[in-house]
Amino acid sequence: MDQELLDAGYRQYHGKDIDVYFNLSICQHSGNCVRGNSHLFKLDRQPWIMPDSVDVNTVMSVINTCPSGALKYHQK
Repeated sequence: MDQELLDAGYRQYHGKDIDVYFNLSICQHSGNCVRGNSHLFKLDRQPWIMPDSVDVNTVMSVINTCPSGALKYHQK
């Protein structure tokens, strides 16, 4: 799955227990991610996605609100 996402244009953000994938080219900029959790997603930080900043369930919950599919996750 990981390589398929990378091949499809997603960028990987590594976490200890979960990896997050983001594809800017399909993002609809709904803002659900940033509004969903500003510790996990913070636009003025590099990297802007930090999977280890919150618990795994929060990562999954917020990413599941992404309407475009630009965000995906892989739990380890």
